[in-house]
Amino acid sequence: MPAKKRKVNSGRAASTREAPKSKRAKASAKATSTQPKAEETTSPSQPSEPSKMQTRFTPYPPSKVYRLIEPGPVLLVSTGSSDPTSSDPSNDINLMTIGFHMMLQHASPPLIAVCIGPWDATYARLKASRECVLAVPSVDMADVVVDVGNCSADDLVGPGAGEGGNTKSGRNKFERFGLTALPARKVGAPLVATSTGTGTGTREGAEEKEGIIANVECVVEDDAMVERYNLWVLKVVAAWVNEERMVAGHAKGIFHHRGDGTFTVDGERVLDLRDRMVKWRMFQD
Repeated sequence: MPAKKRKVNSGRAASTREAPKSKRAKASAKATSTQPKAEETTSPSQPSEPSKMQTRFTPYPPSKVYRLIEPGPVLLVSTGSSDPTSSDPSNDINLMTIGFHMMLQHASPPLIAVCIGPWDATYARLKASRECVLAVPSVDMADVVVDVGNCSADDLVGPGAGEGGNTKSGRNKFERFGLTALPARKVGAPLVATSTGTGTGTREGAEEKEGIIANVECVVEDDAMVERYNLWVLKVVAAWVNEERMVAGHAKGIFHHRGDGTFTVDGERVLDLRDRMVKWRMFQD
């Protein structure tokens, strides 16, 4: 009997000892379920408060980065043959406006990269002849330069064809915009000049002098990246400058496209020509 009693008492004692533990567990679980969640900690790489860097810089669309790093001046690209005996219509002289270009090498030889794609009439001419002229226009020609870029060689069909203020007729863009094609020294493509140097094709009120600052004769040095990136590497074989447009060895009146139809002149004045950018309105938002 005593042994049995001790066994019963032992069982009761065990039961009595376990009860508080069970209650404590339930109470703890209940407290846990009703207790507010602690605030989540933030890792150092994701600060809860804006850092100085975040307050200074705001996100920018990658698709518009080109507006931040637009390189050198707006250029005119001359292609085709100025030879009057040429009967191949695909080799007719042509002009296009370009803003995507960059220097690759200073000398031995000087190299320039330009982006010209198959959507440009210049593409086929450059591919066939492997030479061109890069003309640097002055801001006095800004309206004409923009209109050249908003008119395709395919638009030259009868008087008044084309857009963007283009109302002149002509067999090519030189004639259409009153520009003169001069023979180059080392390439078949012509140099670009304003007609007779009288200011034809320049902005209203501009001084009547030659509107082109320089002409650079080029041949294709490398076309390995054309198929993938439409990127042509050109070698400079000759260059010409208009001394009237040079001050202390530097060109004056160069203008730069900011990527949305507006332009800066020598990094200062802003020219808004968005109304003339009729073919590129998708880049003006």
